[in-house]
Amino acid sequence: MLVLALGASCKKNQLNGSATISGRVMHHSKPIPFSRVFIKFDAREFPGADTTKYDAHVQSDANANYSIKVYKGDYFLYGVGYDPGIQRVVIGGIPVHIRNNETVNTDVPVTE
Repeated sequence: MLVLALGASCKKNQLNGSATISGRVMHHSKPIPFSRVFIKFDAREFPGADTTKYDAHVQSDANANYSIKVYKGDYFLYGVGYDPGIQRVVIGGIPVHIRNNETVNTDVPVTE
């Protein structure tokens, strides 16, 4: 039983942990609703634009908000959305380091 408890507390770079990464997908100062935020585990640098190489994804809501429950670790978030004001796809990303039980609020910056 003790081994299971220790194993659970050492998880990292996974979804559904006790830490949270949240924010908005933003093109300059404009929120980009219904964007997809791709998550790469154990990554500090941009892993590339091929979204099939990411480990998971979430979709932002109508206000461009996203939220991801994770374990401690390093993650790279890659946002893909559409800005109707310029009628173009916007993309971009940001690395995030998170500790146990931490809440990190970080916007995902995207550009054309």
